[in-house]
Amino acid sequence: MLKQIDRNLTTPLHFARFEFKYVLPLRRRNDVEAHLRYFLELDPFVRDRPDHKYSVRSLYYDTAVYSAFHDKIDGLHTRKKFRVRTYNDDATGDAPYFLEVKGRHNNLVFKHRTAIPAGDWIASSGDRLSSNIINTADRSNVLDQFSYEYFQRRIRPIALIDYKRRPYVSRYDSSFRLTFDEQLTCFKANKIFPEDVAQERHIKPGYTVMEVKFHHHLPSWFHRVIQAHQLRRVSISKICSGMEVLGMAHDEE
Repeated sequence: MLKQIDRNLTTPLHFARFEFKYVLPLRRRNDVEAHLRYFLELDPFVRDRPDHKYSVRSLYYDTAVYSAFHDKIDGLHTRKKFRVRTYNDDATGDAPYFLEVKGRHNNLVFKHRTAIPAGDWIASSGDRLSSNIINTADRSNVLDQFSYEYFQRRIRPIALIDYKRRPYVSRYDSSFRLTFDEQLTCFKANKIFPEDVAQERHIKPGYTVMEVKFHHHLPSWFHRVIQAHQLRRVSISKICSGMEVLGMAHDEE
């Protein structure tokens, strides 16, 4: 099973697609998920996992003045952010690690990632963590971009975002994916597995973030789901929401 987990979570390394998000209270989430099961099926990766979910942990980077945060809040059409992502709950897990750059160019969302082989770097923090990543991660354009941002713009690790994800794929189009992200938590951190998580906070407790991911256009059946449940698309960033909850930065408008 472990080999299957690794294979599914290490691909793809690069993509560009549309992403729409919806924030759902528990009852509506359950109704929407039940309706969607006519058109979607569980991602094969989670069919045999407890509650059909997996963990996602991301350590985000930003500048001292939180440039990435404000680029998102200001709605810049071209923006990006760096993070270290894993699917482990703790340092003993066997899931892979990645250095990722995710951003937006006009309406398209892009993500590129490169693997970081597991090693002693996992226990490091701050500048030592970043230096170890630069020396350990697979050589790639992602690593080159990260190195530039680290040395020139002085990005540093600032906060962790955790959640549980249940993924679905379309029965008719494998490029159409939909995920339910819940139990979102955040805390200030400069390492991937900090010892002190006393400042952990919940992001939108009682709500689920539903993300719809597709390459060309929304299928007609999903438009009917939107209408049936009166869904409203929202612009939400987990890291920006987390930083606001933690009192690190705020939308000044």
